[in-house]
Parts: sequence; C-alpha cells; structure tokens
Amino acid sequence: MDILNHNREAWNRQVDEKDRWTIPVTSEEINRARGGEWSLVLTPTKPVPRSWFPDDLTGVKILCLASGGGQQGPILAAAGADVTVFDNSPKQLEQDRFVVERDGLTLKTEQGDMADLSRLADGSFDLIFHPCSNCFAENILPVWREAFRVLRTGGTLLAGICNPVRFIFDEAAESERGELVVRHKIPYSDLTHLTSEELEKVVQTQPLAFGHTLEDQLGGQLKAGFLLADLFEDRFDESDLISRYVDTFMATRAIKPNH
Repeated sequence: MDILNHNREAWNRQVDEKDRWTIPVTSEEINRARGGEWSLVLTPTKPVPRSWFPDDLTGVKILCLASGGGQQGPILAAAGADVTVFDNSPKQLEQDRFVVERDGLTLKTEQGDMADLSRLADGSFDLIFHPCSNCFAENILPVWREAFRVLRTGGTLLAGICNPVRFIFDEAAESERGELVVRHKIPYSDLTHLTSEELEKVVQTQPLAFGHTLEDQLGGQLKAGFLLADLFEDRFDESDLISRYVDTFMATRAIKPNH
C-alpha cells in the first residue's frame, strides 16, 4: 500500500469531517497572538512552555512540520515569526492559507513527506514545531535526520510523540466493552497487526497509524545529533480509557548543538 498517498487522502477527509486538528484558529486568537498572547500544544492538552520558544519571535524562521490545519502556523506568524508550514495534506494546507487570507498574515506552505525535506536547504530554520504526527509515518528515523539537517546550529526541535503504550491494546475491547486488553506487540503497524477486516475498516475511515518505540522516538533524536533539553508528558481527558491510568503522549525540546 502507498502509505503516503493513503494518509494524504485520509487527512483530506478529516478536514471535510472537521476533525479537531483541522479546525482553523479564530481571528480573535490571531489578534491576541499579534499582541503577544498565545499558546500552542504539541500533545492533546498541555500548552508548550513559553520558555521553549525564543523570547521574541520576530523574524525567527520556523518550520511547522507535519503541522497543517490552520492552527500552529498562523499563530506563530501572527506572533512575528517567518513561518513555513509543511504537510502531506493539501486540504490541511488550505486551512493555513484560509487563515492567512482572512487575517492578513504572511506564511509559506509546502506539501510533502515529513521524512523528505530535500527541497529545504541545510540550516535554514531556527526552530521546528512538530506536533504528534509522526505516528502516521512508517519510519521516523528519517524525520529526525531531516529535522537536524534543516535546523541551524543552536536551533531547536519541539516534537510531540505518542508513547507506544497507546498501541498495545485491543481497540474493539476498549471501545465496545470498556476494557484494556493487551493484544499488540511494539513496534506497531496497522498494516501488520490488524486482521484483514480490521485493516479494511481503518483504510475506509482513517489514516494508517504506527506505534514507534521510545528507542526510535527519543533515541532517534539523539542518534540524529540532537541534545535532549527538556520534556513533559500529557494525556487525553478521562473519556479516553487509557488516559485514566497513564500519560500516553510526550513533548520533547531538543537542541542542535554547536559542536
């Protein structure tokens, strides 16, 4: 299966269905960001600490990686940053352009694979904002390597990741009976861990997902050359059964060192 193409079309449908990650920010939020009042999430609920960003975003070159949807990119642009939004879904990028036109912002959009940033020059960004989206990539190690390459020396990668514990349980048991039943091994792939009937349902309704090991998530950043500077964990509210027991998301702040 062509994973990149399938997930592109699946996210286009998510826009049509008004998934929470496809709803553009309001003009009121843009106006507040222009005045210095803004916050963003890499994970479901916790705001990213402002200390993870430069004190002044004016002119800061930011790559919003796999981050379309008219949310993070326009807020950062309104706060003064020079923003490029890179995403696989044309309709997600349309959401960013919608906010730009509505609110008089300047922002660039690029459609492509998060693991292939070859059109972007080495050392061309000061900061990368990469929310919880690499669970839709089959292999995340190229994502970290490309992020490292396009960041300038001393630049920062802010990334949201899914703890693989989210992928070990039987989704049917959870949704139908409210039970957490361990079923899957990690690393996880919709393509190899589901029955043909389950996979067909996924293919018809949503993007393909992959549960990456923490070795690839955290260790992969380190192997790419980053230094891990900070992290925090997060979860959904208690309507999500797993979240009643454990945080299943993580945000990391990593630096491209000077040596």
